[in-house]
Amino acid sequence: MKPLTEHDIRTSFANCSKGEAKRLPLPKNLADLDHWDDLDFLGWFDLSAPDRKYLVVERADELVGLSLRSASGNRGFLRRSLCSLCLTTHPGSGVSLMAAPKAGPAGREGNSVGLYICADLDCSLYVRGRKKAAPGGRMEEFLTVEQQIERLRGNLDAFVERVFH
Repeated sequence: MKPLTEHDIRTSFANCSKGEAKRLPLPKNLADLDHWDDLDFLGWFDLSAPDRKYLVVERADELVGLSLRSASGNRGFLRRSLCSLCLTTHPGSGVSLMAAPKAGPAGREGNSVGLYICADLDCSLYVRGRKKAAPGGRMEEFLTVEQQIERLRGNLDAFVERVFH
């Protein structure tokens, strides 16, 4: 992913108003982020409202930003959940159901789509081995890392497509 500016991020949002995009908090470490090449999307959460999460992805040479809401509720630590993007499993609340309002009139009517995603939004880092999941979190695969990255991007693209249709 190429480095993003505040302007890039704020103008990319497709499923919230321009006013909401102008007011949403940016990632705290945006200026210091030095691993852009390891990201397939930029994801962060609102420190004042942890159920609000955001992601920005490059799609067909344009940026698409999505506002997400994570479902509240604690899951038992002994229970594991699978991220639909990177296929990493996490114990407890390490994976959240995140809902994105649909873009356009459908979203204004309250329609949304959801997906189970790593609660920390670090899918790109898990796939590349830059961040370690809890024991048993990354299953041994026969796919290369590049193939796993392509699968992650395909899963993300399918989710973004559902937001628009």
